[in-house]
Amino acid sequence: MDLYSKDDLHHRLKLVRCNIPPKTLHQLLNSFSQAEAIFNASQHQLEACQLKPEQIKRIQSSSSTDIERDLAWLDNQKHGILFYDDPAYPRQLLEISDPPYALFYIGDTDFLHQPQLAMVGSRSPTAAGKQIAESFAEHLSQAGITITSGLALGIDAASHKGALRGMAGSIAVVANGLHTIYPKTNTRLAEAISENGCIITESAVGIDPQKGLFPRRNRIISGLSIGTLVTEAAINSGSLITTRHAMEQGREVFAIPGSIHNPLSKGCHQLIKSGAKLVETAADILEELIPLVNSSSISHTSAPEASPLPADNSDLELDNSYQALLKDMEYEPVGIDELVERSNLGVAEVASMLLILELQGQVASKNGLYSRIT
Repeated sequence: MDLYSKDDLHHRLKLVRCNIPPKTLHQLLNSFSQAEAIFNASQHQLEACQLKPEQIKRIQSSSSTDIERDLAWLDNQKHGILFYDDPAYPRQLLEISDPPYALFYIGDTDFLHQPQLAMVGSRSPTAAGKQIAESFAEHLSQAGITITSGLALGIDAASHKGALRGMAGSIAVVANGLHTIYPKTNTRLAEAISENGCIITESAVGIDPQKGLFPRRNRIISGLSIGTLVTEAAINSGSLITTRHAMEQGREVFAIPGSIHNPLSKGCHQLIKSGAKLVETAADILEELIPLVNSSSISHTSAPEASPLPADNSDLELDNSYQALLKDMEYEPVGIDELVERSNLGVAEVASMLLILELQGQVASKNGLYSRIT
């Protein structure tokens, strides 16, 4: 929290607890510049911003005692918060129309800057559906794509588990405050994600799971990701809310088809009819993600100021970090764990860099080992 003075942090946390919709909150910040100025504003000034009476009341009645729980939670060195103007805030998320003002987190925020695919689906999937989700997630994670989901039962949990068996880790976006894990049965899974990924929420500490928070959570899942993959979703599934957000945000949507007799296939089939890409293998997704990774604004933690990679691979000039990784590979097949040891970089960072190198034709992978081509 060294980026903020004590007073500034207090006012920012108070603003989080005013429960003002993100779009309205960002408009307020455009008018007043700083959180403190909002709390010092007069009734007339707040009314001029077209706030609702109940929103003005929450601002005027806010108390520092409301944030004591946040501050106590933040005292844990594994816990943190990213505000929208923090350099570490994921740039992919800033591109959506209503980015969260703040993200509470547990884990490594470097994962938030990796290329991500959202994976969502039924909370009560078939055994085959769970197996498919785990398999896709593991394959994509092994290829350097971080898997993002909502920590729910069913497809979400299967996707996180598969991703953790790969190398690019997983991100869990939850609707409640991080004082608790919901559902409780996923507590151990959440702990694993915090060790090889990140758990995030826009809800302040002490906010319990509420039905209305989940649709808001879903826009973050899709907003962090290049695309969204749906595995087994009924026609009225909440997963389709995530895909609607993804479409509105201009992100790709993928769907895995199923039996016409399975009610859990109907949502996926509806998406395919609406233009989602039908996928049968993880390779189908990687084929679509290659140009998106190449042209996306997501930066690597090793080179945050690097320009997006050009579409023309022949003239690619690799920066020093990539050249160093290629040198560390030498010319014999090598596993990612060995590369992590040689390069002194993180697992997620190496996995992401290897994906870029593979897409650029510099590296080939086989049976979990990587080899230089050039």
